[in-house]
Amino acid sequence: MIPTRSKRASRTELVLSGVMVVVGLGISAASLAQLMPEHRWMAQATQPLQSTPGAESKPAAPAEPATTGARPTEIPPQPARPEPDAQKAGAAPALPPAPAEKVAPPIPAK
Repeated sequence: MIPTRSKRASRTELVLSGVMVVVGLGISAASLAQLMPEHRWMAQATQPLQSTPGAESKPAAPAEPATTGARPTEIPPQPARPEPDAQKAGAAPALPPAPAEKVAPPIPAK
């Protein structure tokens, strides 16, 4: 048989664990109630559009821009590095000379 003192300790622990489970369920229910609000409101980022006074007399779109954005054709593109004859005549290259390649010694065969 189980002694009375041990029986009381088991019953007390059982009641305490039951209370802890009930408190945990209550906290979970309260958190879920906070996560699901009753009234959902949609936020509006900008004010609704309103027409300005005298909008009927003004044009709807601005005038066409003067430039079309196309590349000018009267100036031909220049090369980054002029030809060797032009360099001898004094033309400076647009880019610095390319760096020399680094070469490692060959890998010895095993």
